[in-house]
Amino acid sequence: MAERSLRGMSIGAKSLESDDNVDFAPRSEVAYICPKGHRTILPLAEGAEVPEEWECRCGQIAKREGGEETEEHHSGKPTRTHWDMLMERRSEDELKVLLDKRLKMRREGWFPDYE
Repeated sequence: MAERSLRGMSIGAKSLESDDNVDFAPRSEVAYICPKGHRTILPLAEGAEVPEEWECRCGQIAKREGGEETEEHHSGKPTRTHWDMLMERRSEDELKVLLDKRLKMRREGWFPDYE
């Protein structure tokens, strides 16, 4: 049995090729910082689209270090809520009338009871 066994390195464990005459793609390093202060540096191929956010090893969303902030953060315009958009379409008096109408319909059994 010993005559038929393979000797030498284990199969598939190591490559016999060398890195001679191999040109790697040009890379740039991009740093990301999460809210907990972790700094992650990623080597990305030059010309690749660089994401503004990256998931940190702690699970938080890390922002690109020195990255440009998006317009939504600098516009100075407050976020519109559902209430703001509703008030653009109806007045408070109209909403009171509508609420009373819907409550009356509920009491009269127009809507099924989900209790």
